[in-house]
Amino acid sequence: MSSPLPPSLMTIGLLLCSNLFMTFAWYGHLKYRSTSLFIVILISWGIAFFEYCLQVPANRIGYGYFNAAELKTIQEIISLSVFLVFAVLYLGEPLKWNYIAGFAMMVAATFIIFKEW
Repeated sequence: MSSPLPPSLMTIGLLLCSNLFMTFAWYGHLKYRSTSLFIVILISWGIAFFEYCLQVPANRIGYGYFNAAELKTIQEIISLSVFLVFAVLYLGEPLKWNYIAGFAMMVAATFIIFKEW
């Protein structure tokens, strides 16, 4: 059964969703410093399971349309984008100019990776 979405959109959508889970698995517990580390690890593993259930198919679907370097670049840009929003909205951390400047440099790096030279 084929998807109504092209592989590029399916891959990006799945990676976006997987990174939402990943970000909560890795950093969501920072708001709950009093919860025991063992409990936090178990909860994070449970959340990470769903991240893998989305990330693995994303790479399977995307590989061939994208090469491995492009897939990893897409994943990193999505990961950083999700984390930036997460840090500001969930953790209440400030958005600083140097974060935006650094992110812009990573977007420029993405252009270089995807450009046919």
